[in-house]
Amino acid sequence: MPKSTHYKGLIDRYRDRLPVDSATPIVSLTEGDTPLIKLVNLPSLIGKSVEMYVKFDGQNPTGSFKDRGMTMAVSKAAEKGAKAIVCASTGNTSAAAAAYAARAGMTAFVLIPEGKIPMGKLAQAIAHGAVVLQIRGNFDDGMRLVKEVAEQAPVEIVNSINPFRLQGQKTAAFEIVEALGRAPDYHCIPVGNAGNISGYWIGYSEACGKNTASCTLCNGDCPYLDNPLTTSRPVMVGYQAAGAAPFLRGAPVEAPETVATAIRIGNPQSWDLAQAAVDESEGWFDEVTDEEILTTHSLLASREGIFCEPASAVSVCGAMRDLKNGKIPEGSLVTCTVTGHGLKDTAIAIERAEPVKTVDAELGSVKEAILSHIS
Repeated sequence: MPKSTHYKGLIDRYRDRLPVDSATPIVSLTEGDTPLIKLVNLPSLIGKSVEMYVKFDGQNPTGSFKDRGMTMAVSKAAEKGAKAIVCASTGNTSAAAAAYAARAGMTAFVLIPEGKIPMGKLAQAIAHGAVVLQIRGNFDDGMRLVKEVAEQAPVEIVNSINPFRLQGQKTAAFEIVEALGRAPDYHCIPVGNAGNISGYWIGYSEACGKNTASCTLCNGDCPYLDNPLTTSRPVMVGYQAAGAAPFLRGAPVEAPETVATAIRIGNPQSWDLAQAAVDESEGWFDEVTDEEILTTHSLLASREGIFCEPASAVSVCGAMRDLKNGKIPEGSLVTCTVTGHGLKDTAIAIERAEPVKTVDAELGSVKEAILSHIS
């Protein structure tokens, strides 16, 4: 019989590079293995010669990169015998936590900011059976409460302060290196709670056999480095929304505000790890405005066929600006993380689009409408 090629998820694929063993019950929805899509139209808008790709993690099972970390966090929670998990969320973490908890037979408790979460994300958490608690506060308040309640109730935190989350998220870097046959020159990524940039840096570092201070499980002395995949690491560039840019302000932002709800975070929990990733790679943080984000969000969908949520467009937005101004050199190989699917947050796309045209149900009206656009 032919050998099965059924993909079973990132833990199965990278078991030798993850802190799991035979005692770890694997909780998976076959996450990972997401497409690396070459941009063919947007680079020409800035008149630069560049090889540019997006890692579209919006094609994970619950529609965001959070699934990568959640499969690890929930699997390790199950290994400990946990019956419940808890997280604070702007939406994507709650969806992933709820789905993986359902898969594991656990209860998920999710704290979300009241009125500050797109309906698509809230619907996911509810559908998967999570206990949803809306708090009269923002994400940072929720994160504080999650840490406090975990000290007094039998629940496992599955936010990115859980080091196993970053272990799952590092696998995206492995996939990029394997797809390209090398590490990119620059990797650009949205930054909110700052766990993903930290996870990517761990992954790129392990891929080329380097230690990094960002790995909290082994304190920079990682045991999973004996089989390098490449010889180099990229420069890491983290972009924030201007209204929620604590790395650019040099201090937490008390009342963050941006249309990019997934990164509307003023006090990143992985601040030190993210800073280490940027410093070690000789990269930088920068910010983009809401209008720049929304323009790029629209261009990705209308020019490249990639429909992502607004926060996901931040990486491409920043990369294009830095290519245009020469901060990222022409001729570079650039990868951009696109973190979540556009179906997560459809309201903005609809609000900014041309009104849907209504015509009579007869050939002449339909033909006229079509020809008016063609000519």
